[in-house]
Amino acid sequence: MSGPLAVDGSGLARPWAGVGTYTRELLAAMLDVRPEARLTVYAPFGVGAPLEGVAMEPLPAARLVGRHLLWPLRLRRSGAAAYFSPTGSLPLLGPGLPAVVTVHDLAIYRHPEWFPGGQWLSVRVTVPRSIRTADAVVAVSRSTARDLAELFGVGSDRVTVVPEGVSSIFRPLPAAELEAARRRLELPERFLLFVSTIEPRKNLLTLLDAWSRLRSPVELVVAGGWGWRHEEIRARLEVVGGRGVRLLGAVRPDQLPHLYNLATALAHPAWFEGFGLTPLEAMACGTPVVASNASSIPEVVGEAGILLDPGDVEGWTTALGRVLEDEGLRRDLRARGLERATGFTWPLAAEATWGVIDRVTDPPGRG
Repeated sequence: MSGPLAVDGSGLARPWAGVGTYTRELLAAMLDVRPEARLTVYAPFGVGAPLEGVAMEPLPAARLVGRHLLWPLRLRRSGAAAYFSPTGSLPLLGPGLPAVVTVHDLAIYRHPEWFPGGQWLSVRVTVPRSIRTADAVVAVSRSTARDLAELFGVGSDRVTVVPEGVSSIFRPLPAAELEAARRRLELPERFLLFVSTIEPRKNLLTLLDAWSRLRSPVELVVAGGWGWRHEEIRARLEVVGGRGVRLLGAVRPDQLPHLYNLATALAHPAWFEGFGLTPLEAMACGTPVVASNASSIPEVVGEAGILLDPGDVEGWTTALGRVLEDEGLRRDLRARGLERATGFTWPLAAEATWGVIDRVTDPPGRG
C-alpha cells in the first residue's frame, strides 16, 4: 500500500470484550507478519496504543456528528491507503477510502429478543449500510458468512471467511503455577467451568438444569459479569446458588488460562456464537470441552469435543456425567483439543486479512 492503513480502534475501549480482544490480537499479528506496514489506529480519548509501532489518533468526542461526519472528513485528508473496521461498521458518511469491515455475528437480527433495546441507529442503519457499502467483508466463520448472505444478500465475491486465532497465553501451564492459582482463587480440585457474560444467548439455563441432575455433582464455577435480560437466569441462580454454584464475576484475561487449566471440563451451551473463542481457548489449554452444536461452534470444536443440541437438557446431563466420570475420555478430549487448537492462529488470521485489504487497494485489472 502507498499509505498507512487507517483502523477503527473503538473496540479497544473495552479490552476484555470480544471485539477488543480481536482488535488487539489481530493488529499485533498484522504487524508481525508485515513489520514494514504502517497502521494508524483511531480510538476513544484515553485509550493507549495496543502495541509498539502503531500511530494513535483520537476519535472525535461527539458521538454522532463526530464519528459519522467529522471523522470521515479527517480520514479523507489523512493520506491513508485503506480503512479497516474490526468492529463491523463504517461512518455513515463513508471513510472515503477502500474499506474492509469484519462482521463477528448477526445474532441481533436472528434473535432481537436476546438483546436490549435502544440500538436502533446501529441495528437498522449503521451496520446494514456498512455491510452494503464496504468494498470487502471479513466473516469470522462460515456461519456468519451464511447469515450475511441470507440476511443482507452479500455474495461470496465480497465475503472472505477468516477464523480468529487463539493467544499464546492459552496453553497447558505448570502444576506449581496452577496450584498457586487454585489457592488464590479458592477453587476445588474438580469443577465444571462456564465462561461468558451472563445473558440469554449464552444459555446458562440449560447448563444449570443439566448440572442439577448430575448423580455426582461437582461445583459449577461461572466466570463472567452480568449482561442484559438476565432476570430469569438470576432467579434460577438464586434457587440453586447455595448448592454448589460459584459466581466469580468478570475475570481478568490473565486469569483465564489458570481457570481453563484447573477446570475438569468446560461447558459451553450457547445458543449462538459468531465464532466461539471460549471453547477454542479451553482446547488450547488442554481442557475437555462439551459445547453446543449451534451456529459457528462446530466449526471451531470439530471432533475435538462433545457437541450437543443447546436445548437438550437430558443430553447435556449425560455428556457432562460421562466427562466427569471417565478419565480416559478426558485424556482423549484433551489430546484432540490441543491438536485442534493449533489450526487457529492469529498469524494465519493476519495473513488472510492483509490479503483482503490488498485486494481492495489493488484490485485485479487496476492500471
